[in-house]
Amino acid sequence: MTDEDDIGKAEPATRQRKIIHVDMDAFYASVEQRDNPDFRGKPVAVSGSRERGVVAAASYEARAFGVRSAMPSVTAKRQCPELIFVKPRFEVYKAVSQQVREVFAEHTQIIEPLSLDEAYLDVTENLQQIPLARDVALAIRAKIKEVTGLNASAGISYNKFLAKLASDHRKPNGQYVITPEMGPAFVEALPVGKFHGIGPATSAKMNSFGLHTGLDMRNQTMEFMQANFGRAGAHYYWISRGVDDREVRANRIRKSVGAENTFSSDLTDFEPMAAELQPLIDKVWRHCEDKGSRGRTVTLKVKFNDFEIITRSRSVPAPISTRDDLERLSISLLQNEIPVPKPVRLLGVSLSSLQGGEREEAQLGLPI
Repeated sequence: MTDEDDIGKAEPATRQRKIIHVDMDAFYASVEQRDNPDFRGKPVAVSGSRERGVVAAASYEARAFGVRSAMPSVTAKRQCPELIFVKPRFEVYKAVSQQVREVFAEHTQIIEPLSLDEAYLDVTENLQQIPLARDVALAIRAKIKEVTGLNASAGISYNKFLAKLASDHRKPNGQYVITPEMGPAFVEALPVGKFHGIGPATSAKMNSFGLHTGLDMRNQTMEFMQANFGRAGAHYYWISRGVDDREVRANRIRKSVGAENTFSSDLTDFEPMAAELQPLIDKVWRHCEDKGSRGRTVTLKVKFNDFEIITRSRSVPAPISTRDDLERLSISLLQNEIPVPKPVRLLGVSLSSLQGGEREEAQLGLPI
């Protein structure tokens, strides 16, 4: 079969799933280019500050210069002197994301959002009764373009892991199918650093064991993978074989909510930092109140002026019931870090182990 064949076309005794991973191309930056003709065809970075912020999204024109999301803005400007910085407009991005979600809902009710700009869809039984998952993806991408003016890429496969890999394969504005026949060979040639969920530290650890590709991982025993990579070892063992039994989960329970802020100048003293925490605590608590959810674990995030990041957490037996309790725990975590070893450029507060009525819309932090 080629990538033009469809998933599950030949039905085995156990029906093969048909899963699509849809990923909007350079989403925030593309929205800004859509809404401002002067930005089109130019390198654009969405960032809260050109001096002290980080890049939230980069247009493909900017990526050609090596500009990437999560890169400090000063580094991005050095990489691309002509870079145009645009402040984020999250309310606009959320509205566009809702339009995209409505397109998904025309085809399936089984939608698992990962963020504002990507989601898994299970189209094994799709509402339009389109036989081929490839054609469902084509229809979705065409409708997104019609409704929003934006491009989306898609990966189609028989499991979530391979669908996500496939969506990166023909970016931007493309799609790719990984069939059951293709899956194991596709994975075995893949560098371990390209596996979704394997970051630089784990990749380096794998390399130290001589594991450089999916094939290298596949040649290891389950015992070896679990002994060296803990609970994640079993997951790595199976995905190196192209096996991923996770279902597309609609309406996942959201696990955490957070807010953070980068300061206009570095802070070193407790009082100014405690003051800066107040609007972050307000934002997190307002979100919990709006959604009727409560959490048990408070986490403080601190980014220093050399971009080192530390986090400190505290869990309590019962869900936090008031804003005052959230403030008390957050301030206590901050006090424990005083005096700070170096100037602080960013603070963040998050609440996790959420309980209550909220369903997960996106893994987006709440900007202040």
